[in-house]
Amino acid sequence: MKKETIFLNGKFLSAQEPVLAAAGPGVLYGFGLYETMRFFKGKSLFLDAHIARLRAACRLIGIAFPCSGARLKGLLYRVVELSGFEDTYAKIVLWKGIKRTDTLIIARRHTPRPAKKYKQGFSVAISRFRQQDHFFSRLKSTSRLLYELSFKEAKEKGFDEAIILNSRGYLTEGSRSNIFFIREGAIFTPDHECGLLEGITRKAVFRLAAKLCLKVYEGKFTAQDLSGAEEAFLTNSLMGVMPLTGVEGETIGDGRCGKATASLIKKYNSLLK
Repeated sequence: MKKETIFLNGKFLSAQEPVLAAAGPGVLYGFGLYETMRFFKGKSLFLDAHIARLRAACRLIGIAFPCSGARLKGLLYRVVELSGFEDTYAKIVLWKGIKRTDTLIIARRHTPRPAKKYKQGFSVAISRFRQQDHFFSRLKSTSRLLYELSFKEAKEKGFDEAIILNSRGYLTEGSRSNIFFIREGAIFTPDHECGLLEGITRKAVFRLAAKLCLKVYEGKFTAQDLSGAEEAFLTNSLMGVMPLTGVEGETIGDGRCGKATASLIKKYNSLLK
């Protein structure tokens, strides 16, 4: 009798094994999407925005959203509740299965960066890999080889994060973050057309900056613009607003968290409460 047979981690398995039944294009070709977020005491900032971005991305790549937004939120809350952690890292993964869109939700303990790191700030390397296509950068896709290799390379060099340029040499984003820098009382950040994922926390910074009477400008910037800034910071949903104080060993500003960045951190952290 002929049958599809699979070898996995030292064992020969039938394709009907539960762990392999969903091994369609999502698993084999990275045909999937994900969202990560932080839950603190059972609540998450901007959860509706995360769900909306995930739904929009499903439409863009042509996979069915697996259930209603309310149902997915309910599942998230339940998984987080069952984990029992006060501070939780939560991840939703949707991928194209053989017959449907498969869903994975993970809840793990989240350990925030120590307070001293927010004073010291991150140092970054400029990745040798380049962002090539604006369409794919708009998706929080499970096809993450560009980002993972960039991050791995940066960590091996002793840096906290990797900054990725596009094929024209303009700043796009970090491997896990969005980029901002400050000059003469204004905030600058790469335009989405440079090839970046418009992060949920990135959008929150626009609103917080307005409350602090800081103007935000989007545009095309180079690594030299970043390293020559007075202040800089990175954002994502887990770390919030993180000062950026060094690029490839060169200090940004005075090498510490600047005043404007500190104000944004304070505003953002007040949302968590």
